[in-house]
Amino acid sequence: MAKCYYDTHVHTDESSACGKIPGRQAARLYKAAGYHGIVVTDHYTRKYFRSCAGRTWDEKLDSFLAGYREARAEGDKIGLRVFLGAELALDNPYNDYLLMGIREDFLREYPKLYRLDLRDLYGLAEEHDFLVFQAHPFRPGFSPGDPAFLHGVEVYNGNPRHDSHNKIARRFAEQHRLKMLSGSDFHIEVDTARGGIATSRRLNTAEELLRVLKDVDYDLVTTSGRPFSPARILTDFCDLLRSRK
Repeated sequence: MAKCYYDTHVHTDESSACGKIPGRQAARLYKAAGYHGIVVTDHYTRKYFRSCAGRTWDEKLDSFLAGYREARAEGDKIGLRVFLGAELALDNPYNDYLLMGIREDFLREYPKLYRLDLRDLYGLAEEHDFLVFQAHPFRPGFSPGDPAFLHGVEVYNGNPRHDSHNKIARRFAEQHRLKMLSGSDFHIEVDTARGGIATSRRLNTAEELLRVLKDVDYDLVTTSGRPFSPARILTDFCDLLRSRK
C-alpha cells in the first residue's frame, strides 16, 4: 500500500526568527518533494511574544500564526495538507516541546504557555486532547524531560546543522516506552524533506493526524531512506523485558 508522507517539524520566516523560508514557499517545496502534508511548528517562546510588546494577546497570537496561515493558504491551492503545531520553549528548564494536535482556540484561551512547567503542560494536553513530544532532547544545551509527563520524543531530528544525538534520543524513548517522532526541523531550503512520518492513512484533518500519532500507525522517515516502525520497536522491547523475567 502506498504511503503518505508528513513532516512534523517545520518553521516559517513569518513566525520563527530562525526560519528563512516563507510559509507559502515551504508548502511548495514540500509538495514538490512528494509530501502530502506538513505540521507548522513555529517557535513559541517568551522572547518571541515579548517582541510583540504593545499588542493584545490576540494580536500577538495572530502574528505567531502568520506563517501557518500562509502555508495553509498555499497548501489549499496546491493540494498539501498543512496542520497547526508549535515548538514550545518552557522557561525552566529551557527545553523545546512539539505540540501535536494543538488548536487555535486553545492558544487563545491559554496565553503564555512558556510559563508552565512540564507537568502542567502535560495536564493541559490530557485535558484538551493534544500530544507533547520533546524535540531534540539530547542536543547540546537541552536535557530530557521527565518521561512521566511526555507522550513521546523526537528520536530523529533531520536538521543538518545540529547534532541532536538521535540515537541516544531513540534509546531514551525505547527505555521509557514513549512514542517516537521524526521531523526535518526545516528552516532553509536544504532542510526540505529530511524527516517526518509515513502512514498508509491520508490525513485531512487535525483529528486524523492526532489519531495516527496516538495509534502509532506510521513509520519514521529519515534521510537514510530507511523508514522504521516505532510500533514494532516498542513491541520488541516489551517482549525482551518479559523474556528476562
